[in-house]
Amino acid sequence: MDIDFTQITEYQRYKLMASLIVPRPIALITTVNEDGVVNAAPFSMFNMLGEEPPIVMVSINRLQDGLMKHTAANIVRSREFVVHLPDEAMAEQMHRCGDNFPADVSELAAVGLTPVPSKQVAPPRIAEAPVAFECTLYELLETTSRQIFIGQVRSLHAREGLIDTASWRVRLQNYFPVGRFGASFYVNTRDRFSIDGKGSETASAHSTAIDEI
Repeated sequence: MDIDFTQITEYQRYKLMASLIVPRPIALITTVNEDGVVNAAPFSMFNMLGEEPPIVMVSINRLQDGLMKHTAANIVRSREFVVHLPDEAMAEQMHRCGDNFPADVSELAAVGLTPVPSKQVAPPRIAEAPVAFECTLYELLETTSRQIFIGQVRSLHAREGLIDTASWRVRLQNYFPVGRFGASFYVNTRDRFSIDGKGSETASAHSTAIDEI
């Protein structure tokens, strides 16, 4: 099957790309609006771009009426945001943060997540999240359909026991983030395997071969 992307609609291209380029990591982003209300929303067009400077990317779609989503508008105004990587324990709450709440309602309060002060930016981090990256806006790119925010990481908060600071390795046996698999489908990261020069070998989440990277 060959599909000419110039001959199908924007929505059809989105459906195909978003369902085939999977799984994708999820960024649950907190921002603060001009009235001080904390907004939280999940985005799966997200990833790391580099380490010097340490930058991450999140792509946010424009609304049909041309307005910006709350997260996008808040980042443009304040140039600050916090990226959280949700795990299995908070997956349902993360998903509910994607509901269409009014701007004067904090998703954190609505879904039962706990805000705690960040170290270097105004938006709070989420206490339940295993990982939080405090970011400032490094660059904004714009396309017809999206705003692409490149954030520079200023500080990292990680759950106690997740990082071995002697070796600067993540204890993957303690880390179970979820990924996006299209529509309302998600995947976990418990079925892991290691590949070396001799081939592949299936491993559990507690296998020492992949406990750390």
